[in-house]
Amino acid sequence: MGHRKLEPGKLVVASHNKGKIREINELLAPYGFDVVSAGELNLPEPEETGTTFEANAALKAVAAAEGSGLPSLADDSGFCVAALGGDPGIYSARWAGPDKDFAMAMRTIEEKLQTGFSSGAEQNRRGSFVAVLCLAWPDGHQEYFRGEVEGDVVWPPRGTEGFGYDPMFQPDGHDRTFGEMSPEEKHGLSDDREPLSHRARAFTLFAEGCLKG
Repeated sequence: MGHRKLEPGKLVVASHNKGKIREINELLAPYGFDVVSAGELNLPEPEETGTTFEANAALKAVAAAEGSGLPSLADDSGFCVAALGGDPGIYSARWAGPDKDFAMAMRTIEEKLQTGFSSGAEQNRRGSFVAVLCLAWPDGHQEYFRGEVEGDVVWPPRGTEGFGYDPMFQPDGHDRTFGEMSPEEKHGLSDDREPLSHRARAFTLFAEGCLKG
């Protein structure tokens, strides 16, 4: 079944995360949408009870679409560390605690890695970012788009750009972390380059399926 075309107009970004809203707005900018966030509409944040990125993205998108009566785009994303069995994964935001202290969350990851290495585990510093976009309409129709990017977990963190775990992730083929890259470089969408970040990769699939159809 083909994708449903999303016509330009008002679109809700179903998030209260300022960094995530900023990135999605940057990606949507060329398409002429009147973007408003769930926070600006005073929509409550649904509890993320799903066990997959897809399920949690759907919870947020559907709640915003039902609450606003408008098409809503939600992202659920996370940092997955191979040596930690894929953690923090869907719990990435929760590892930062109620104060969203990602410096603490990054220290926690490094401490867990060092504990594993000191116990004789093979030193594996591979990681990935995963993003799933869910587009939900008020009539219940939903679309999903998944993007992933592989790389290395670095310590100490480097850079003050981006947000979340960006300063400790160096994508394959690059010598700088996401935290050291400008938004344009992190997205990788300028100059006809392939999308780089997990969110840009998911967004490219979304754009091809629902915006350019």
